[in-house]
Amino acid sequence: MLNALHNDALGKLILRLALGIMILLHGINKLINPESLSWIGDTLAANGLPTVLAYGVLLGEVIAPLMVILGWNARIGGLLIAGNMLVAIYLAHMNQLFTLGDSGGWALELQGMFLFGAVALMFLGSGRMAIKPD
Repeated sequence: MLNALHNDALGKLILRLALGIMILLHGINKLINPESLSWIGDTLAANGLPTVLAYGVLLGEVIAPLMVILGWNARIGGLLIAGNMLVAIYLAHMNQLFTLGDSGGWALELQGMFLFGAVALMFLGSGRMAIKPD
């Protein structure tokens, strides 16, 4: 019975779909509400960084998740998502880095799951169930 649970390809597909879809929804929201890019640009400027980097969020939240979902260069997609999450944590969540939420969990649980899921995908690759298996 437990042998049925030994399916690396399915596990990688589930990870790719979960991570990719959840991040992609954030990207779609930014496409629908482009004023959010202004907020990101302002935050970058306040940290001494060029505002044009705000468009990088579209790479990390639209292009990379599509790569991950399809399984096309999923390791690179994972790297882009991880980079995007590090920038998001730096720009918007540093004050929560070492805090707990109201329910006792890490205040950055969601951001942490996105970041570490992307890192895991970087090491695991897309698996067999992908456009370009690796």
